[in-house]
Amino acid sequence: MLGSAAGAFLLASVLAGCSGGGDGGKGAEGSASASPSPSASPSASASEPASDRYELGKEPLTLSLYGHYDWYAAPPWGEDAATKWIKENKKLTIDFIQSGGDAKSKLSVMMGSKQLPDIIWMDRGSPEYEMLRQADMLVPMDDYLKKYPNLQKYLTPETANLLRADDGKLYQFPNWYTNKDKPNGNAGYVINKKIYEELGSPKLETTDDLYDYLKQVKAKYGGNIIPFEPELAIDGQGLDVLYSAFGENALNRWVGNRAVPQGDKMTSVFKDPVYRESMQYASKLFREKLMTQDAMTQTRDQVIEKVNNGKVAVYASSSPTDIAAKGQELLAAKDPSAGYFMIWPIAKPGLDRNKIFPGTYATLGWNVAVITKSAKNPEAAFAALDWMTGPEGMSVLNWGPPGLYWEGTEADGITPKFKDSYWQDAKGLAELQAVTNNLIFVGNTVFTDLTKGKYEATLKDEQRSWTMKWQYDITWKTQADATEYANLSPAKDSPEGIIQTAVEDIWDESRAQALYAKSDEEVLKILDKAHDDAMAVGYQKLLDYQTERWHRNQKIMKGE
Repeated sequence: MLGSAAGAFLLASVLAGCSGGGDGGKGAEGSASASPSPSASPSASASEPASDRYELGKEPLTLSLYGHYDWYAAPPWGEDAATKWIKENKKLTIDFIQSGGDAKSKLSVMMGSKQLPDIIWMDRGSPEYEMLRQADMLVPMDDYLKKYPNLQKYLTPETANLLRADDGKLYQFPNWYTNKDKPNGNAGYVINKKIYEELGSPKLETTDDLYDYLKQVKAKYGGNIIPFEPELAIDGQGLDVLYSAFGENALNRWVGNRAVPQGDKMTSVFKDPVYRESMQYASKLFREKLMTQDAMTQTRDQVIEKVNNGKVAVYASSSPTDIAAKGQELLAAKDPSAGYFMIWPIAKPGLDRNKIFPGTYATLGWNVAVITKSAKNPEAAFAALDWMTGPEGMSVLNWGPPGLYWEGTEADGITPKFKDSYWQDAKGLAELQAVTNNLIFVGNTVFTDLTKGKYEATLKDEQRSWTMKWQYDITWKTQADATEYANLSPAKDSPEGIIQTAVEDIWDESRAQALYAKSDEEVLKILDKAHDDAMAVGYQKLLDYQTERWHRNQKIMKGE
């Protein structure tokens, strides 16, 4: 979502917040119902009687699934309370094929042997997806979409059309998809409560305020505390959050696409005034040692250790709640007055803070599940995915089996009726979700967020989960819909794709150089050279392609 390099981090970003982490955030707080209106969410087609559908649970069903990521290692199916219930009550077993840390080679071997798993979980519209599709190895889902009730209910027609391939068919079942009325996402700024109060709880609204505050942190705590923690800066993360502070309605999705809209055309990110100013600011923080000095080299485990031990004053990321929630728990357990809180997004002086969006989301969600033609029963595979994305599947995968944290449903027959154990055993629920978050392949943001949001709104602050409180109070209100800018990348082996690879190399080098620059003037010189180098390898042709794809998205979203 922030670019191909950020993919590894974003699983945790999207999943650890439960559907709260999607692509970014939204401005809506959600409606009173956990399901869309009948007009927006048609029920199963009357022309398809239920008896014609595959009935999950009627017989044992084993599906093989491969997560196409170097870092993804699926937890055992059936050993946690949720999937154990699914295995026993729905007779569904998932046999995982692990990547072994080399997803590209693993998939190549499987494609070469034509022995693919039933389901592959992968990046939406990725080059590997296109290779599989063009090799006629994927099963179209259009007939199943009409036949089964859940995906067709929650996936809007516009989003479905954006997911369709150039041949007009739907092969991708989205994960953590949403609609324009239900934002999601966690991007923003987390503040160390103890440090903030010790420094007098100063105003933190503008970039000037943030700079002054970070200087105070450095002066008081020296090397014992990191003033500004941007997490994996090599993947954007906190740097992209800072980008949003320097322009009203400036979306860091543009930075991820390496293309910024000006009028009706996509233009060079290296010449974008907002990007240039944000990199000058980030470079100043870095050279004055107000930012962690290993921002471009540290691992996520190192960030987790610092946050858990309260060693950071300000932490910004595409989904800082994932790590900060655990840090909050650990710090508060030792000292009730310690922990973390979030603030409204920082803005450059003079800008409207209500037009600053540190994160974005897309109705398409994050990644996708595809069904391969190696599947012996592709309809059964779709039926299983459709059940998972529906109310019962989402309830079990998010909050465990019936009787644990919920029992029965509300009057609508859909929304789970939560028990007091939901908040009384918050630790147990968090431990369960730490496992099941990595087993949700077709997450339904609308159902999940509205369901938990409606319930947690009835709880006292001390009963609400830390993550949910800040999602509800800040992050869902401060993320922007960037759906029209999704799917702008060309196929990797196309002429534009080859150009994009070259531009990415120039981008990676220039951003690191700009961060390490010795002055504001040097930052601009580095970005000017990066622009010229990118143009020399065909950047304008890539921008023209992205412009065309952008306008295509706009037409689809308008129903044209």
